[in-house]
Amino acid sequence: MCAIYGFLNYGRKVKNRVLKNILRELSIAAECRGTDATGISYVNNGEIVTFKQPKPAHKMKLFFPKDTVAVIGHNRLTTQGSEKKNCNNHPFEGKTPQHSFAFAHNGVLYNDKEIRREKKLPKTQIETDSYVAAQLLEQAENVDMDAVKNMAEIVEGSFVFTILRDDNTLFLVKGSNPITLYHFPEQGLYIYASTKEILKTALKNAKFKEPYEEIKIDTGDILQINSDGEIFCDTFETLSRYSFDWHDWYGLYSCEESEDDLLAICNCFGVDREDVEFLYSCGYTPDEIEEMLFDTDLFEETLNEAKALLKC
Repeated sequence: MCAIYGFLNYGRKVKNRVLKNILRELSIAAECRGTDATGISYVNNGEIVTFKQPKPAHKMKLFFPKDTVAVIGHNRLTTQGSEKKNCNNHPFEGKTPQHSFAFAHNGVLYNDKEIRREKKLPKTQIETDSYVAAQLLEQAENVDMDAVKNMAEIVEGSFVFTILRDDNTLFLVKGSNPITLYHFPEQGLYIYASTKEILKTALKNAKFKEPYEEIKIDTGDILQINSDGEIFCDTFETLSRYSFDWHDWYGLYSCEESEDDLLAICNCFGVDREDVEFLYSCGYTPDEIEEMLFDTDLFEETLNEAKALLKC
């Protein structure tokens, strides 16, 4: 389980000091999903700049210039590739003939080795499963909706991808992992994070109380948000992705459905172990919860209903 967060200040109305405060509070609120490493990327004079270290967010000073339009951020909980080797940490950088870009991923890809072999991707010192997605964009020689869609349909696993292009275009790609996007139309500002709870906590702590609207992002959606704030939407095929068996992938669990199995793998779907345990305590079976893991919207809806009933 990792966290993604960031903003796109297309209206150029929000002051730099306010944006820095928001970003800092986002990164700290997101520590609930990862503290092994923290990183951000932004565009400066048409070039991607990335700063990342194997430290929790509260120990980092996240700087960006005053004319920065967009920033993508990532807090890491290590799954593959030691965070001590900083190249393994997010965001990653990539380059195509048309654009350079930064890329961050929350989730786990389980077919990365197969993709590297079949697509003949170049060897790299980066050890994380996530980086294969950036390599696919490089191989496509472009970072546009078609290239992003093709990449999302090749990788298999749990994911949300964020991509920042060198012209301050932001892509949000939702697989089975969570993401929440707020739009502040009066300010000309988009802010996103892995969960609604992270966003609300960060905005409260940053004392940013401007009116907003939530933009719904469903599983299989790709949002392209241009530097002027205009949004373009597309979808990618997700059905084949959910045919795999997570128990076989981990190689540590029997085929018998059990509570321990799902508690061991729920983080890979962007779901907290405590929430799964809570649903068990409410009488939900492992079969029911496993089905919901593949639909995070359904999981969150069920969880909220169960909590509401408990209060009654």
